[in-house]
Amino acid sequence: MQPEYRARVSLKNPIHFLALGFGSGLVPFMPGTFGSLAALPLLLLCTQVSIISFIALTLIFSVVGIYLCGKTADDMQVHDHGSIVWDEIAGMFVTFLFIPLSASSLLVGFLLFRLFDILKPWPIGIIDKRLHGGTGIMLDDILAGAMACGCLHMLMLFWPAVLKIF
Repeated sequence: MQPEYRARVSLKNPIHFLALGFGSGLVPFMPGTFGSLAALPLLLLCTQVSIISFIALTLIFSVVGIYLCGKTADDMQVHDHGSIVWDEIAGMFVTFLFIPLSASSLLVGFLLFRLFDILKPWPIGIIDKRLHGGTGIMLDDILAGAMACGCLHMLMLFWPAVLKIF
């Protein structure tokens, strides 16, 4: 992160702390990947919650993320700065909707989510370019998560051995 942007955010501010993925977005290279990795411990904590609780958490992370990311982007005076990674955390939760969590599913889901988030296939790329504010920051990652989730469900259906490697 460039110094002028860094001066406008603080990890002591709870909104910035969350939007920056507990600080993971401040890693100077591949902040989106590190933000996605920051979601893994949270996902592991959810292995014992009901599917209804997991859905509720995913919805809360997504809706609250609109405010967190929008406010932090406004404070930084930059739209969707790479260090804002709460959208990756929420996108990772979307990726694992109705997916049994295991080492294999976490690895494959992580890779699929990063693939869709980086490549931004239609309609992700259009949304990323045309929507602004917190909604725009969040929605492209929510869609990347939905696409990764769809792929995981297809793997579970047609090639379940891939998700049982570990």
